Amino acid sequence: MPKTINSAEFRKMIISGARVLEINRAKVDSLNVFPVPDGDTGTNMSLTIQSAVKELGLCSSNRLPELCDAVAKGALKGARGNSGVILSQLFRGICSEIKKYDEITIKAFAKAMECGTQVAYGAVSKPKEGTMLTVARLMSEFAKQAAPRYKEFNAFLDAVIKKGEEALAKTPELLPVLKKAGVVDSGGMGLLCVYRGFLSVLNGEEVDESAVYEPETSDSEDAFGDNSDIVNLDLGEIEFAYCTEFFIINLKKQTTLADIDKLKEKLMTIGDSVICIGDLELVKVHVHTNNPGLALSSAVELGELDRVKIENMLEQNRALRAKREAEKKEMGMLAICAGDGLSEIFKDLLVDRVIEGGQTMNPSASDIADAVQRINAEHVFVFPNNKNIILAAEQAKALVTNRTIHVIPTKNVPQGFAAALAFNPDSSSEENKTDMIHSMDNVKAGQVTYAVRSTSLNGFQLKEGDIIGLDDKKILSKGDTVDDTVLTLLEKLKDGTHEIITLYFGKDVAEEDAEALAAKVSERFPDCDVDYHYGGQPIYYYLVSLE
Repeated sequence: MPKTINSAEFRKMIISGARVLEINRAKVDSLNVFPVPDGDTGTNMSLTIQSAVKELGLCSSNRLPELCDAVAKGALKGARGNSGVILSQLFRGICSEIKKYDEITIKAFAKAMECGTQVAYGAVSKPKEGTMLTVARLMSEFAKQAAPRYKEFNAFLDAVIKKGEEALAKTPELLPVLKKAGVVDSGGMGLLCVYRGFLSVLNGEEVDESAVYEPETSDSEDAFGDNSDIVNLDLGEIEFAYCTEFFIINLKKQTTLADIDKLKEKLMTIGDSVICIGDLELVKVHVHTNNPGLALSSAVELGELDRVKIENMLEQNRALRAKREAEKKEMGMLAICAGDGLSEIFKDLLVDRVIEGGQTMNPSASDIADAVQRINAEHVFVFPNNKNIILAAEQAKALVTNRTIHVIPTKNVPQGFAAALAFNPDSSSEENKTDMIHSMDNVKAGQVTYAVRSTSLNGFQLKEGDIIGLDDKKILSKGDTVDDTVLTLLEKLKDGTHEIITLYFGKDVAEEDAEALAAKVSERFPDCDVDYHYGGQPIYYYLVSLE
C-alpha cells in the first residue's frame, strides 16, 4: 500500500475523483434544497472538476508543480455556481501546498487540506456552517490531527472520508433549511464523492458505473431526500433578481490585488452571494444583484470581461412554483413505523412517505406536519400505526395550512397496511377515508416482545426477560420461547373468520427462524394461509396479523 503519492498517481486521483462525482451527479443534484439554485450542485461541481481534468490533459509535464497549476487553473476556469467555485478554491489551496513537493506525504496532504479549507473560506463573503465548507473544515482538522498515526496513505484517506461522512450527517443540524427539507448538504456529499475517487486510485480499484456512493450519514430514511424538496420549500419573494457570473481576463497593467478586493467590497453593496476570486491573470466573479450592469461596469475597469452569464432568478422561481403546482396530486399517504422492512412494504403499497416512529420513539406533531408538507397533495392520509401517536397526528392538522390532513386512527402496522390497501385514487378523499377506517375492522394484530421488569399484570406474573404476547390493550400470552409465545398469542387472537396469518419478524430474528415458525403456525392452523415477511422492527420479535 502506498506511503506517498507521486505525480502520476496525483493525476489519476483527479481523474478518478471527477469520474465518481459524475457517476453520482444526479444523486447530489437531488439533494439541492434552495429555490433558485445557480444550476444544480452536482452538475456544477462535476463541470468544475471536469474542467480541471481537461486542463490536466493539456499538461505535458508530469511534475507536481505543473500538474497542480493545471488543476487549479482548470478548476477556476470551469467553476460554476457557488458549489463549483468553492470546490475550485479547495483545489487551489490544496494545489498551492502540494506543488512544493516532489512526492506527497501524508503529512503534506493533511497540510494541503488545511490550506484548501482556508482558501475556500476566504473566497466566500459570508461563509455558512452546515455546507460543504463545514465538511471540508472538519475533514482537514481531523487530517492534521490524525496524520502522524498513519503510515499507509489509503488507510489515512479512508479515515478522513469517514470523518467527512460524520460531518455530512451533522449538516442538517447546522443549517435549518437542510433539516426542514430532510436532506444533508449536497455540496458536502459532492466533495466526499471526489475523495472517494481519490481513494479508489490508492486502493488500485477501477471506477465504473457501479461506483454509486452511499455514505453512512443518517438513520433517517429521508437522509438523501427523494427529489421532492421543491414541495417543502418556501418559494417566497426573490430579493436579488439576477445571478450574474463572469471572468475578468487580460487584466490591465495598473490593476492590483487591492483593486480585486475593492471590487469584491463594491459587489457586496449591490447584492449577495458574492464571490470574487483569482489573481492578476484571471478573476472569477459571481453575484446575485438587481443591477448586473453595475457589476459589469465596475469589473471592466480592471480588465476584459469573458463568459458573461446572467440568469433571471425571478423566472426560475416562477418555474419552480409552476412545477410544484403541475405535479400536485389530489391525495397522498403518510405512514409512521419503525423497521426498514415495514417501511419498504408501505412504499410497495404506494405510500408516499414513511417516517420513523413507534414504541421507542414517537414523532412529534411538528415531525408529522413537516413530513406531510413534503407530500405534494391536496389531501394527505396519515397512518399513525400506534395508539400513542394518534393524538400527535391530530395536532399536526393545526400546523399545516396548505394541506388537508386525514388521520386514519390505525393502532398498529397491520391496520396501516390494510388502510393503505384500501386506497383508491379514483374515489374521493371522503370515500377513501371511510373505506380506510372500515378496513381496520378486518384486521386483528398482536406483537411479541419481552418484559422489561418484574410485575403482575393482566393475570400474569412476569419476571424481567419473560417473553410476552399482547394486542393493543393487554398481555395475552407468556412463554419460555418466542415461538411458543407466538403460537399461544395466535390462539387467543384467532376466530372463525380469519383466513390469513402474516408474521413480520424483527431485526433480532433470523429469517430461517421466521421460516421455521411459519411452518409451525401452518401446522397449528391448517385452515389459514400463513406468510412471513421481514419487518426489521426493534424491540418486537414478531408483529402478527390475522385477516
